[in-house]
Amino acid sequence: MNTLRHIARQGLNGIDLLGLWLGLLSLRVLLGWDYFESGLEKFNGSNWFADIQGQFPFPFNLVPPEISWQMATWFELLGGIALIVGLATSFFSVSLIVLTVVAMISVHWPAQWHTWGELMQGYVFTDQGFGNFKLPALFIGMFLPLVLLGPGRLSIDHGLRRRYL
Repeated sequence: MNTLRHIARQGLNGIDLLGLWLGLLSLRVLLGWDYFESGLEKFNGSNWFADIQGQFPFPFNLVPPEISWQMATWFELLGGIALIVGLATSFFSVSLIVLTVVAMISVHWPAQWHTWGELMQGYVFTDQGFGNFKLPALFIGMFLPLVLLGPGRLSIDHGLRRRYL
């Protein structure tokens, strides 16, 4: 019985170790690629933030739309790349969470809802007139392990920490 327990423990420890190398890397790559793509769309597109600036939460509604557009574009582009390589992961994770919350409130949240059931009609991927905040909510949930656990071992941050701290 002890042998079986020992084998199980070693197997679980191996999976835990693999998670330190690949688990957080997978989150970084998925999030980084998606935000980079979103930044590219903004970079190659036209600024539509002026149309929704009134929906931005305070204090973001005070920032001129051109500055907001540039900030969102460059945080998504640079943040996406930084996440993929694992550089300044905590900074960009928190920054992109803030950006995602602003987007969720401004674009994805239902315009009106009075009951929990009405709000949950917006917890979908496609907007059928009730909002579509499911994907931003999932992204925020995916960022939390990166903020709380760090970037994982396959990252520039991990290498810098080992070398200098």
